[in-house]
Formats: sequence, C-alpha cells, structure tokens
Amino acid sequence: MNKSVAFTTAPVLVTAYAGLRALDGMDGERGPGPAWTAGHLAFLAALILFVPVFLELRRLAGRGPFATATAAIGLVGAVCTMAQISVDLVVGALAADHAAMRGMFADVQSVPGVSLVVYAVGPVLLFVGLLVMFCRLAVVRAVPVWRTVAVVLAVLVSLLGLDALPAVGLLLCAGLAPFPGRGTPPATAHS
Repeated sequence: MNKSVAFTTAPVLVTAYAGLRALDGMDGERGPGPAWTAGHLAFLAALILFVPVFLELRRLAGRGPFATATAAIGLVGAVCTMAQISVDLVVGALAADHAAMRGMFADVQSVPGVSLVVYAVGPVLLFVGLLVMFCRLAVVRAVPVWRTVAVVLAVLVSLLGLDALPAVGLLLCAGLAPFPGRGTPPATAHS
C-alpha cells in the first residue's frame, strides 16, 4: 500500500466516523442501525490504516529504541481500539434496540480487565503514541512544526470526548494528510 494513502485515508475515515456518529445520534440514541454500523466500519478501517502510519513514523524517527517503543505504544492503542470497535459492531448487529445494546455492553464490560484495557486505558495509547511521535519528529526536524501542532491539538481536543471527534478528525487530516516525510533524520538525532 502507498504510505501516503494511509496517511490521507486514516484521518478522513476518523472524520467520516464522527459524521456518521452525529447522524446516528440525531434521534437521541446511537445504534443499532446502518449509521452505527457504517460509522464503526469506517473507524475500524481508519485504525487498520494507523498500522502503516505508525510504522512509517517510526522509520522517520530513526527506528531507534525510543521510536520503536513509541510506535509500539501507538499500535497497542490501535489494537485496543480495534477490539472496542469490534465489540461495538457485534453488539450493534445482534441487538434489536438500544436497550438491548446497553445490556450487551454491560455484559462485555463486566468481564475482568475488559473495561480497563479495551475501553479506558488502551485506546488512549493510540493518541499518546501519536503525540509523542510527532513531538519527536518535530524535534529532529523530520516533519514541519505545524504538522505537530495539528496532531497535538487533535490529541488535546480528543480529551473533550466523542462529541469532539469531528474536530479531532479534521485536525488529524491537517497533521497527517498528505504526508510528505523528509526521510530519516540525521544519525546524531536518533535515540
């Protein structure tokens, strides 16, 4: 896959998920239904595309231990979020209505560790990985500072919750797409 496709498409799909999520909530409830399913499929595709994004960011950051650890943290976050989105898709497909969804989510989240890993801490690691990686890339001048500012703002806005996802998606579009990358930073800047 062309790396620039992943850098462009991942944030566009995050933005699409945000739009479909807003559309789904217009009746006061989210899911089940076509908007729920389409939105979650878009977000799942975005998360899959973050795999080559993190691998390329690691390359640009010099492939050293720091870059590798940061990429690993981001990828763990992506995998945890993929698990969450997969649960959402299955629950949305199986539930007859929103009340049934609530019961199914309660059952899933009652499994020891699931709430912490899949819903609370795990997904945050995706944003931590992006934040740290872009700050590192700005320091070694592998990306323009404005890209880092856009990604940092996306991470900060994400703290406002899921209703802020349209802004997060657009800020990620600004920071990631199209992503030119300048190659590997000088050897003295590696860590």
